[in-house]
Amino acid sequence: MSKFEITNDTRIVRHRTPARFSHWFLVISFFMTMFTGVAFFFPDFSWLTEILGTPQLARAVHPFTGLLMFVAFIFLCSLYWHHNIPEKNDIRWLKGIVEVLKGNEHEVAYNGKYNLGQKMLFWTLILAMFTLLATGIIMWRQYFSHHFSIPVLRFAILLHSASAFMLFTGIMVHMYMAFWVKGSIRGIVEGWVTVRWAKKHHPKWYREEILPELKKDEEREARGEKTKALFKRISD
Repeated sequence: MSKFEITNDTRIVRHRTPARFSHWFLVISFFMTMFTGVAFFFPDFSWLTEILGTPQLARAVHPFTGLLMFVAFIFLCSLYWHHNIPEKNDIRWLKGIVEVLKGNEHEVAYNGKYNLGQKMLFWTLILAMFTLLATGIIMWRQYFSHHFSIPVLRFAILLHSASAFMLFTGIMVHMYMAFWVKGSIRGIVEGWVTVRWAKKHHPKWYREEILPELKKDEEREARGEKTKALFKRISD
């Protein structure tokens, strides 16, 4: 017989299916765009264009994969922007940054769904993405570049390169942190984390958003009603 019981091993949904699908679509389009972009910028990496067959094909595909990356990112932003607004409470994370870097974040911070570092990365990526979109359109030789002067094109190339570096650096930091915090990868692959994980890394999110719903599910279970799909049932 199954029952609902709150324990440290109770599974709770961290990322729903639309967010996970969009995230991995973004990952694929990012790497496709990055590989071709790096090949254009650094001649020593021109061999990367062979991923798509020829340099000409890679140059033609690059702006389209960039657009797909932007659309996927904006969809994710629409889901998560309200969780990434800095709060007064986030200052605790910043003051305890040394302990955070030591892996003792849970001892000095009271994080919501995302900590201040994740929020800063979120807004940095938004800035980089919009700059890449605007400058990429200006540079798009097939359709738009002939409408702009040479100085404008040169400035667009400079901004595009700087923003691409900002985006690449931000994504690398994001990937490192995801592997560093055990359980994060599972959250974006399978969608769930444990109560233990939430308590340790995002206690404010757990106590203010998740725990009240868990309590409601206990009451629903007691009344013989169906529990919400947000939480995983456990067995005796």
